[in-house]
Amino acid sequence: MSTATLTPEVIWAQRANLVYVTVNLADTTPTINLTEDKLEVTATSDGKNYHVSLEFNKPIVPETSTTKATARNIFFILNKKEDNWWPRLNKGSKLNFVKTDFARWKDEDDEDDEPEQNEAADMGSMGGMPGMGGMPGMGGMGGMPGMGGMGGMPGMGGMGGMGGMDLQSLMASMGQGGGMPDMGDYGDDQDDSGDEDEDEIPPLEAEDGKN
Repeated sequence: MSTATLTPEVIWAQRANLVYVTVNLADTTPTINLTEDKLEVTATSDGKNYHVSLEFNKPIVPETSTTKATARNIFFILNKKEDNWWPRLNKGSKLNFVKTDFARWKDEDDEDDEPEQNEAADMGSMGGMPGMGGMPGMGGMGGMPGMGGMGGMPGMGGMGGMGGMDLQSLMASMGQGGGMPDMGDYGDDQDDSGDEDEDEIPPLEAEDGKN
């Protein structure tokens, strides 16, 4: 009893200069006959025999076309002899086993839009300009942390010791060639001549005399 020969499903898509053809036969080592006008594939898959014959709508260049058999299908990239758009893959009426390869399909008008689509794809990869989110490089500006030492001018705290100084006396002393006065003695119970305050000492001696 002979086994019937089946026709595999064929899907196709095109560009102005080439045609994609996929013969959906899995796990097979096919016999392929590819010419300028025709494609024939004969194969056995899952114990069944398959054969398909296609007469191209217009001529191709078989010498520069490529064929690849994978575990899932047999894939062809066929270079058209002339750049044009075919109304269908085969010459003549529509074949029921030939379907559209929607994953690769592109209409003639779509080729004019291809640069715009590629540009939109490139813009989408910028992800809304993540590098601009919140200006992360400017985080140090919040509160000026690097200027913390300026708060209240702590480095000027040593100036507090000059609170009791008479600026006019200081300037007068410097003008007389006396140089800078001894800051440690300034404000002690001595006058500018170095003598002790006579108004304070006599009462103290009187009190000592009573004891």
